[in-house]
Amino acid sequence: MLCQSISKNSFILAAFAVFTAGALALTNLGTQERIAAAERAAQQRALFEIIPLQDHDNDLLNDTIPVPDSAWEPLGTGADSKIYRARRGNEITALIIPATAHDGYSGDISMIVGVKRDGSIAGVRVLLHKETPGLGDKIELKKHQWILSFNGKNLNVPVIEEWKVKKDGGVFDQFAGATITPRAVVGQVKRVLEFVAANKQNLFIDTQPLAQTVTKGEVHE
Repeated sequence: MLCQSISKNSFILAAFAVFTAGALALTNLGTQERIAAAERAAQQRALFEIIPLQDHDNDLLNDTIPVPDSAWEPLGTGADSKIYRARRGNEITALIIPATAHDGYSGDISMIVGVKRDGSIAGVRVLLHKETPGLGDKIELKKHQWILSFNGKNLNVPVIEEWKVKKDGGVFDQFAGATITPRAVVGQVKRVLEFVAANKQNLFIDTQPLAQTVTKGEVHE
């Protein structure tokens, strides 16, 4: 009787485990599509803040090229990073480039930088950071308008020597009590512009072998 009871209980437990696993699998399959759709929508919102829908007629999320491996170091990115291309007709009018500043006050600052065909900045948005609340987190647009100060800037306006925070002799504001954070962002945005300037011919035409032909831009200190 004891053996029969143990066997019966073992069977019930096994059946329950199989049922639970199956239910979890079905739930996971049912939610994966919704999660993927939500993530895609979030990505689109971030991209559209830089290149609004009315300024392009292609699908930004599906019109991409990989960041060339020679640019991983200056851009602070890696193997999975992509450059998004905005188009009008068949012409690439702007790029949205991922970049990460590794010298933030509290660690990495991930951002995307929109650069127009003429080399000017369409917009910058910080995606992820760990900067101090109330100080360094002013790099977020929802906290402060500072990030909008990059709009329209290029490597000539201001001149390259002035691509610094004011405390370092440049033209960009720093935050009261927080200089390291804006300094890191300014430096990384400048490196994105240098990358685009050095590789414009390859970036704004439809060539897939970009990783083989791209030139690493000079990084000014």
